[in-house]
Amino acid sequence: MQASVEWQGKMAFGGSGDGAACVALDAPAAVGGEGNGFRPKELLLTGLAGCTAMDVISILRKMQCEPDTFRVEVSAEESEGHPKVFTAFHIKYFVKGAVPVAKLEKAIALSLDRYCGVTAMYRTFATLTHEYVLE
Repeated sequence: MQASVEWQGKMAFGGSGDGAACVALDAPAAVGGEGNGFRPKELLLTGLAGCTAMDVISILRKMQCEPDTFRVEVSAEESEGHPKVFTAFHIKYFVKGAVPVAKLEKAIALSLDRYCGVTAMYRTFATLTHEYVLE
């Protein structure tokens, strides 16, 4: 696996990985950017959300109880001093549809405890908490 970024002027970069998809990165205007893309730390949160979300949907499909809608939000706390590093993450799952609570809880637990590699990495340097909301 690999990724790269290419400078596009000011503080804008185009990021790409092994696939053909690209992601825009940029900084806010206060530090010379135009705010036209993800900040790098936002991508870390998006990676965590995406990893566990893909796991949970895959597991729920195998349990034959796919939700009508599904969303994952991740928030993080940062250290006070520089470099500002993440010290805690909170994952919030939003589920709508006929998904039995026991199956949802099992799918989330399997993702967080066994399958999500991003969660496993982030646990080495920060605390992780989670919750779910049935909509």
